Amino acid sequence: MAQQQVQKNTLYVGGLAEEVNEGILHAAFIPFGDIKDVKTPLDQATQKHRSFGFVTFLEREDAAAAMDNMDNAELYGRVLTVNYALPEKIKGGEQGWAAQPIWADADTWFERQQQEEEMQRLQAENRKEMAAAEELHRKKLTEEREGEKEEPTETKNDPMAIAEAECAGIAIGDLNISVNFNMAFNEPVNPSHERYPRNHHPFVEFRLALVALFFVIIFPCAAAYDPLDPTGNITIKWDIVSWTADGYVATVTMNNFQLYRHIMSPGWTLGWGWAKKEVIWSMVGAQATEQGDCSKFKGNVPHCCKRIPTIVDLLPGVPYNQQYANCCKGGVVASWGQDPSEAVSAFQVSVGQAGTSNKTVKLPKNFTLLGPGPGYTCGPAKIVPPTVFLTPDRRRKTQALMTWNVTCTYSQFLARKNPACCVSFSSFYNETITPCPPCACGCQNKKNCIPSDSKRLTVGGINTPKKDNTPLLQCTRHMCPIRIHWHVKLNYKEYWRAKISITNFNYRMNFTQWTLVAQHPNLNNVTQVFSFDYKPLVPYQSINDTGMFYGMKFYNDLLMEAGPYGNVQSEVLLKKDPNTFTFKQGWAFPRKVYFNGDECKLPSPDTYPFLPNSALANPLSLPTMVASLLFLLMTVWW
Repeated sequence: MAQQQVQKNTLYVGGLAEEVNEGILHAAFIPFGDIKDVKTPLDQATQKHRSFGFVTFLEREDAAAAMDNMDNAELYGRVLTVNYALPEKIKGGEQGWAAQPIWADADTWFERQQQEEEMQRLQAENRKEMAAAEELHRKKLTEEREGEKEEPTETKNDPMAIAEAECAGIAIGDLNISVNFNMAFNEPVNPSHERYPRNHHPFVEFRLALVALFFVIIFPCAAAYDPLDPTGNITIKWDIVSWTADGYVATVTMNNFQLYRHIMSPGWTLGWGWAKKEVIWSMVGAQATEQGDCSKFKGNVPHCCKRIPTIVDLLPGVPYNQQYANCCKGGVVASWGQDPSEAVSAFQVSVGQAGTSNKTVKLPKNFTLLGPGPGYTCGPAKIVPPTVFLTPDRRRKTQALMTWNVTCTYSQFLARKNPACCVSFSSFYNETITPCPPCACGCQNKKNCIPSDSKRLTVGGINTPKKDNTPLLQCTRHMCPIRIHWHVKLNYKEYWRAKISITNFNYRMNFTQWTLVAQHPNLNNVTQVFSFDYKPLVPYQSINDTGMFYGMKFYNDLLMEAGPYGNVQSEVLLKKDPNTFTFKQGWAFPRKVYFNGDECKLPSPDTYPFLPNSALANPLSLPTMVASLLFLLMTVWW
């Protein structure tokens, strides 16, 4: 039999980091073409992938382009190995030998085996727990009967005895609780002495159900929950404004409702999958990165025929006939707290081969958003009440024919493995400078870093960004692209002053419309911020301890690349609260710091600059004593 040919559409991707899942892998490879399937085989014992995966493209050319670009590329700090996948021959029971992916039958067999073993283990544990519960219940009933006969009258009204009995009843699980569980599950109480059948225990089932519900509800939400911006998200709204012969024209609006996380250059990338065989006839204010195969169309050729289009914003300065309101900013979108008027991006799209009424339109699915890198997770499209528009004279209202929303939330854990910034501290009352922790942002780039005095910095093009945004960092102990330094500068009678410095150590990236968020209990009494703009953030109305600093427009809202101009700084004056103010135990330093929406690594609290003893804190105490002694001697002598 001839040897099987390599699968030109399927790529083997090796060297995956533990944090990479199928969604991240899909987002990394979707720029190269339509993806049919993404698979990361799991180890059923640990439920983690095996450090490799498979990506199947619809077109061989797309797979070849992805292999050329992604082989030896870096994803989450790991270097990828990308090759064509080889089919493996796996015995498939009575089906005989078949050339199929290596995970096809092997994973099924392992999964069944481990499911059977897990079921047997759970059944054994349940039988053991039920036997123990029955034995405890029998002992409790026996003790209660004996206690009713022998209990002295004076202990019946003893509150301590009652409390101990109640605690014992809760710990063991008395008959009343069991009856309530049975009623809750609509099950009759077993009247025999054996409370539960051998293979049924409602308390165990109820406990397992609660644990499962906890993991299902809590953990997915926690991945994208920001305690300082609990309602922050990016909402993508589709408004169908007119029907066409074979589809519709829609306005797509992207609103960034995040208070301090913006989308910086090179901007957002939006993708989705069509529900049927829709095509994009034309776009205004944005464009698809690839046209796809439109060979079946005669005459008018669509703008994009791909089943999974990838859309980007247009650059500033495009002709007026290609512009749309709130478009053409290179994908840069400000945060809602920084500038609500610039926290929006929009474009218009004409869709063909689609439904022509509210009943026949099929909503797109599988939305993805890069802003500009990974980190965003988008939910499904949901139909909402139609959007109402005001005419330019504001005297008439019009309404969209149909509207649906897509909500995308951000998770720093999905965006990167390590922090992107760190914090250092110093103060006027201590000579100690607390630096950023070593390798605070990971040291994976240490081999390629450049010393600050290197001659390579004089070579032209050193600041030119790479296509994959690979950083070129200055060699430091912390190896972070951004460092924030908080210096407690001065102490007045009713005020105190701190200096904030932000330094960029990345030679290939500048930061436009940067934001810095700090959490400190004294931010409820900010008197003046000298060189930054400032806005308090109050996600919880009763607590005002968080504020956002950002650059003044056309002055320092651009943080330049690493070098002599790669820093911005300001000072903040705060009014003391006599009830809470102190310099002890690091109180003057922030509790949390965020840069561009990502939390920064803080030093360990035991390394903070400490307040000296009072005897050493007053430098005039010793000279004053000497002068007083001399004055006394002179008085006695004369």
